[in-house]
Amino acid sequence: MAALIELKDVTKEFNGQVVLRGIDLTIEQNEFVTLLGPSGCGKTTTLRIIGGFVEPSQGEVLFDGKNILSTPAHKRPTNTVFQRYALFPHLDVFENVAFGLRVKNDSLSTLTKIRIAQEEYQDKIKGLTDKSEIKELKKELK
Repeated sequence: MAALIELKDVTKEFNGQVVLRGIDLTIEQNEFVTLLGPSGCGKTTTLRIIGGFVEPSQGEVLFDGKNILSTPAHKRPTNTVFQRYALFPHLDVFENVAFGLRVKNDSLSTLTKIRIAQEEYQDKIKGLTDKSEIKELKKELK
């Protein structure tokens, strides 16, 4: 499977302080990735670089094999759901995520596919009764 998002040797410095050093990251189509770490380790900076809100000091950011460093944030094929402030409290998780797709005029079929997948996995999670079924679901998600 080809990489959808790829960071190659990404480094970021703020005022001479290195906050990311030589980060390599590959995210494939339909892969679910979580960045975990203590406060200040570079999780948000990495996401801001992918989203185009911060430029790396060096390295490449590729989307579907194409370098997107010169693409402004609002034209990148990515969306950001912020931890605070940018969520609409009256909308559920799907509607908050779908908001960005609607603004970018993504097709209704994309939104429909996301909603159907969300409902299918919610149904599967509700039906899980033991750990072996959870392991099986994890295999399906890969």
